[in-house]
Amino acid sequence: MSTTTINKSIFLAVSREIVWEYLTDKDKLGEWFHPAADSLVEGKPFALLSDPADKESKICWGDVLSARKPSFLSYTFTIKPLGAAMTTVNWTLEEAAGGTKVTVVHEGIGEAAGEAALGLLMALDNGWDKHFAKLRELVAA
Repeated sequence: MSTTTINKSIFLAVSREIVWEYLTDKDKLGEWFHPAADSLVEGKPFALLSDPADKESKICWGDVLSARKPSFLSYTFTIKPLGAAMTTVNWTLEEAAGGTKVTVVHEGIGEAAGEAALGLLMALDNGWDKHFAKLRELVAA
C-alpha cells in the first residue's frame, strides 16, 4: 500500500444494508457526508454538493465504478484542488459481531496531488475522521 493511501475502519452497530443506504442514497449521504445530486449507482457519474438545491455546486465528484450491495462500493473521486486528476475511494462492508465493519481506502492522492500531496492528505484524513464521526452519531441514534 502506498504511503499516500488513507485507510480507515470503524465498527457500527447496524447491518451492512443500513450502512449501504448511508453510502449510496442521495438523502442519507447529505446527513453525514455531503448532499448528493443523485443516489450513487454503478456506471453513473455522481456529484456531492455544497448546496442541495444547486446541482452545479459540486464539492467532489467522480464515477461509480462498482456497487455490489451490501459489501463493496468503489468510485473515482476528485475535488477542486485536484483539477481534473482523479483518486479512487473503495468502501468495504463486512459483518462483524452483529454489526458492520466499515473500511474506506482512499488511494491515488499522491499521484493526483503531486507536490501538494501532504497538505491534501492531511485535509482528507481529517475530513474522513469528521465524516465517520457524523455517521457514528447517526446510526447510534
